[in-house]
Amino acid sequence: MNDQTVGFPDVSREQEPKFRVRARHTASTVTVYQAYDPRIGLAAARGGRFPAAWKRDRMTWIKPSFLWMMYRCGWGAKEGQETVLAVEITREGFEWALRHACLSHYVPELHADQAEWKRQLRHAPARVQWDPERDLHLNPLPYRSLQLGLGGEAAERYADEWIVGIEDVTPLAKQVHAHVRVGELTRAAALLPAERPYPVAEKTVSRLRR
Repeated sequence: MNDQTVGFPDVSREQEPKFRVRARHTASTVTVYQAYDPRIGLAAARGGRFPAAWKRDRMTWIKPSFLWMMYRCGWGAKEGQETVLAVEITREGFEWALRHACLSHYVPELHADQAEWKRQLRHAPARVQWDPERDLHLNPLPYRSLQLGLGGEAAERYADEWIVGIEDVTPLAKQVHAHVRVGELTRAAALLPAERPYPVAEKTVSRLRR
């Protein structure tokens, strides 16, 4: 039987704060998602590390939200994003990136002026932006999902130090999408990775929540 009432992750939209880090995590790791051309993605999944063709000098964006990744890559159907990866990284590395991050946009309440924000952006090895979380139909929800951009030192640390494992979750993306297409939303939701609130220190996120 089709279930048209389940369209979003297992969390109350009324109780969910607008800005919160949610992720699949253990006592020592956090899972983030990326999507790549199969040439990069499949090699990364096989070797547990990004191959030499992966460009270290570019900003790379990691996403703790599986459904936001599905929105970004079109369930793995967009050109150049056909391989969806779940990248398990150390919590130590994830939190280092947050501590050293700058917001990707200017906020008067958080920055002295635009010049100061631009200075921070130039020197920060990581940047944060908040985009609407998505439901199973990839429609926007009223609360935000963290996107974390890594460049320079952060990208190097990510590739060389933080990664614990890389899994090709393209089959999972296709399976969830297949259930969504025929209206089996309860079955689709049951397959989603369990993303829970991630305990980030208030002083770390207070300057990043806008």
